[in-house]
Amino acid sequence: MKKAQILLHCPDQPGIITQVTNFITVNKGNIVYLDQYVDNEEKIFFMRLEWELDNFLIPADKIAEYFDTLYAKKYNMTFRVYFSDVKPRMAIFVSKMSHCLYDMLSRYTAGEWCADIPLIISNHPDMGDVAKSFGIPYYIFPITKDNKTEMEAKEMALLKENNIDFIVLARYMQVISENMIESYPNRIINIHHSFLPAFIGAKPYQAAYQRGVKIIGATSHYVTTELDAGPIIEQDVERITHKDSVNELVRKGRDLEKIVLSRAVRKHIEHKVLVYRNKTIIFN
Repeated sequence: MKKAQILLHCPDQPGIITQVTNFITVNKGNIVYLDQYVDNEEKIFFMRLEWELDNFLIPADKIAEYFDTLYAKKYNMTFRVYFSDVKPRMAIFVSKMSHCLYDMLSRYTAGEWCADIPLIISNHPDMGDVAKSFGIPYYIFPITKDNKTEMEAKEMALLKENNIDFIVLARYMQVISENMIESYPNRIINIHHSFLPAFIGAKPYQAAYQRGVKIIGATSHYVTTELDAGPIIEQDVERITHKDSVNELVRKGRDLEKIVLSRAVRKHIEHKVLVYRNKTIIFN
């Protein structure tokens, strides 16, 4: 059964829930999900609403227009409408590490995600066989400091040609340019260990081990022009002890990275993430 989802935020004021739900019910829509939250410090109202379209009186391609005219302008709302029968198209960027890529492709192949993955992009050939085993085209753009602008322009053209909706960086070890970030605002998802900014560099687990840390974690967030400082979608942690070796820290860290990234991707695909400034509202 086809459904519509609307995510919105606006200045908080009385009557918004009634007005929005009336829009659905008077047009013979059946509400199947409603979640809302008020940030009392910012005085901002957030909402996610989902309803069935079988008997809805407004054509799907006119819903956003009607809602904008009747409610968004009146209440100063920022909103997006999505439909359950439209699969978002995801591009995966990867370098040499395989753990996140394997996990994502396994979930995709198992049908866990309502999304399409038309292509994988890399700056190295290493993961080509992995992509081939899952039947997904693999494109190599060997980026250096001298050709970065040229290579990213080719990547952007490929993304546009394949109608890509969002990008997932599955341990892609390149800094994304401002141009690409601005082309996909809040639509580029990254994953990294949660030692930042305390343990930077190529061997953070070694540094954490030497410091005797007692907890490790992973963070998935949207990419912004400020490195590793975008709105956080998902995080998780695991306690460790002095008995854990560096290799054990790395293993546990990679397990966390896989699950945290997959959770973030799933929430994005299901349109359960609403970004406001540099924070996220995550709906259940």
